[in-house]
Amino acid sequence: MTELREGCPDFDNRIHSLGPSRIPSPLKSFESTRRFHRFVTDRDRVLHRSSETFIKECLATGKELVSFEEAGPREYIYFDPKKAKAAVVTCGGLCPGTNDVLRAIVLTLYHVYGVHNILGIKYGLQGFIPAYGYDLEELTPDRVANIHELGGTMLGTSRGPQDVVAMVDAIDRLNISTLFTIGGDGTLRAAAKIGDEISARGLKTAVVGIPKSIDNDIDLVARSFGFDTAVEVAASAIRSAHTEAIGAPNGIGLVKVMGRQSGFIAATAALAQKECNCVLIPEVDFDLDGPQGLLAVLRERLQRRGHAVILVAEGAGQKFFDPGSLGRDPSGNPRLGDIGTFLQHRVQEYFAELGVEISLKYIEPSYLIRSVPANANDRVFCGFLGQHAVHAAMAGKTGMLVSLWNNRYVHIPIPLAAARRKQVDPNGRLWLSVLESTGQPALLNE
Repeated sequence: MTELREGCPDFDNRIHSLGPSRIPSPLKSFESTRRFHRFVTDRDRVLHRSSETFIKECLATGKELVSFEEAGPREYIYFDPKKAKAAVVTCGGLCPGTNDVLRAIVLTLYHVYGVHNILGIKYGLQGFIPAYGYDLEELTPDRVANIHELGGTMLGTSRGPQDVVAMVDAIDRLNISTLFTIGGDGTLRAAAKIGDEISARGLKTAVVGIPKSIDNDIDLVARSFGFDTAVEVAASAIRSAHTEAIGAPNGIGLVKVMGRQSGFIAATAALAQKECNCVLIPEVDFDLDGPQGLLAVLRERLQRRGHAVILVAEGAGQKFFDPGSLGRDPSGNPRLGDIGTFLQHRVQEYFAELGVEISLKYIEPSYLIRSVPANANDRVFCGFLGQHAVHAAMAGKTGMLVSLWNNRYVHIPIPLAAARRKQVDPNGRLWLSVLESTGQPALLNE
C-alpha cells in the first residue's frame, strides 16, 4: 500500500518549476477572488497520511510528516497569457470524462487566464509525429461547448510509444508553452520523458498530466476520473446478470469487467449492486478445481439457492494461461488471457460432466463502460481536475500531475505516481467488505 513508502529515500515529492512567477494572475481582477482569498501558495500542504494516530506518533518520535503541494490558483504566474500557447493531447483507451477534462482545460485557459491560442493534438502521441500527417485542432470555447455530452475524446487517441526527440521537436516548432497530457501510466511515463527532453534543451514548456485510468490503478491518486461512471455501468450489468440468473433453473450470471492488474471496478461494483456470490480480482488468487475451488463452491451455491452471479475482473486468473503465447499490446503491456470466456466454458463443461443442466449467461460490458459519457459526479470531478491543471501550468509547474488526495487536490511529481501501480489490498477494508457482502470462501485448496 502507498503508506509503506512513507519516509523511503525514493519518495521525492518536490514539484519543479520553470522559474520564478512574477506576472500578476488575471484572477486578481476577479471580485470573488479578492473577497474570498482563493489563492494558494507552495507552502500550503496536504499530508500524505492524515490519521490522528499517525500524526501523534510522528510528533512524538520526530519522524517527518510527508506532504504534497496543494493545487489551486497562484497569485503570481509564470506565463504571460497573451503570449502563451497551450496544447492538449489525449492518449490510451477511451474513458468516460475525457471530453469533460478537455473542455474544462479549454474554458479555464480561455475565460479565466485569457489564453486564446489552444491546440488539440490529434490521435494521441502520434499527432506530434509529422509522418502520420494529422492536422492540429484549434480549440475554442465554441468548439468544446457540447463535447461533455459525448463519450470518447473529440481529439481521438492512440496507444504505443513515439520517438521522444521527434515529439519535442514538434513542441519546439509549435512554440508550445503548456502541454496537458490526459492518459494513464504509459502516458505519464511518456510525459516524464518529454519533460526531461524539454529540460535538457533548455526549453520553457510546462508539462502537466491529468491521470486517466478507468481501472483507478494510478499510485498516489485516490480516484481517477471515469471510475465512478464505470462502477455505475458495471453495477447495471450485475443487475442484468442477476435477473437472468433467477429467471431459469440453475441460472448463472457471469460478468467480466475491466481491471488488468487492479480489481477496483469489480470490488466497488459488487458493493454497489449486492447480488454477486463470487468476485474474482487480480490481487487475490483462486483455484477452479478441488473441494475448495470455484467450481465446487458454485455447485454448492446452486444446490442451496438455485442461482448464482460471478463477477470477474479481466486480469484475474491469469495463471490458467500461458503468458508466452499471448504477446504484448501496442503499449507494451502483456496481453491477457480471456478469463471471461475461459470461465464460461469451464463452468459449462464441469456441470455437463456432472449431468446437471444449467443456464449460463455471459455479459461483458467493457466497451459500453469505456465509451459512455461521464455521469454527473464524474463531470464535477473532471471540471476540478482540468481547472487545477491549468492553474499549475500557468504558474510554471512542470513534470507533475493533479491528484485528489485526502479529499484535497494536490500536485504529485509524475515519476513518483508512475513508479508503481495501485492495487486492491487483500487485507484492506474494501476487499474485506466484498467478502462480507458475498460470503464467498477463500476459493483455494491450501
